[in-house]
Amino acid sequence: MTTADRFRAAVEERDLTALDELFTEDIRFYSPVKFTPFEGRPMVLGLFGVLLRTFEDFRYVGDFEGTAETSAGGAEAPSAVLLFRATVGGKQIHGIDLLQFDEAGRIKEFTVMVRPLSAVQVLSDAVLAGLVADGLVPTPTNG
Repeated sequence: MTTADRFRAAVEERDLTALDELFTEDIRFYSPVKFTPFEGRPMVLGLFGVLLRTFEDFRYVGDFEGTAETSAGGAEAPSAVLLFRATVGGKQIHGIDLLQFDEAGRIKEFTVMVRPLSAVQVLSDAVLAGLVADGLVPTPTNG
């Protein structure tokens, strides 16, 4: 079973312990709504806890494997793309998870892309509320 298969099973089973074993300590998670990545296993696991609570009817609908240039240093790395569909706040989301692996086969970089824009905003608001509720980020201030 590949790391991508194990990741997919962990997400579908909502198993954070299994996800923990798949991530490198210095994993970087690139979000569709935040310019800088979430960094480090504790933060990314916390984010996944929020995501698994936020998505409704989440399901993977396809996958591709190959190589892709990483954001750090531009080296080619073994990679997998998982296509998904979900609902958040009544909005249908279509997206991809790009997983990039280190030499040991663990996930070192994770990039998410979602559409349409209206769903991205609903997802952003829901995830931010979850991150604040879990104490992972401070409450935003206006002004």
